[in-house]
Amino acid sequence: MSGSRIGMADLTGKESSERCSIASGTIRIPPAVVDSMLDCSLPKGDAIAAATVAGIQAAKNAAGLVPLCHPVSISWIGLTFHRTGQGLSARCEVRGRDFTGFEMEALAGVCGALLTLYDMIKGSADGASLENIRLDYKSGGDSGEVGCRPAE
Repeated sequence: MSGSRIGMADLTGKESSERCSIASGTIRIPPAVVDSMLDCSLPKGDAIAAATVAGIQAAKNAAGLVPLCHPVSISWIGLTFHRTGQGLSARCEVRGRDFTGFEMEALAGVCGALLTLYDMIKGSADGASLENIRLDYKSGGDSGEVGCRPAE
């Protein structure tokens, strides 16, 4: 039997550069549940605060969640939430200087935040779903800017 063909990307010899990645996603929930989230009246408390901390923690731990993801030197993580017609959107921006990008960290941050929101409302919002989780933008490294930097 031949050996495994799996391994981390070799970053030896790559130049360090300033990098930024932005990911987003949505939790689809009824408007009344969004109201409860935004006015902090859920039984578990302040969902937005909990999701912010969870998203930051998830972004910082992406290399522990994704087996071939490199640990990176993060300088800043920001999470924002906005009401949509279908529920609530989350946006995670990760910045720093390293040899590889922060795409996985931004995606992990969005997922951690949305999963926390789901946990906070699961008793009061049957049928909630996480949707449209995606990388919106990245900059730095050899590829430069990819995607359109979303407005704040």
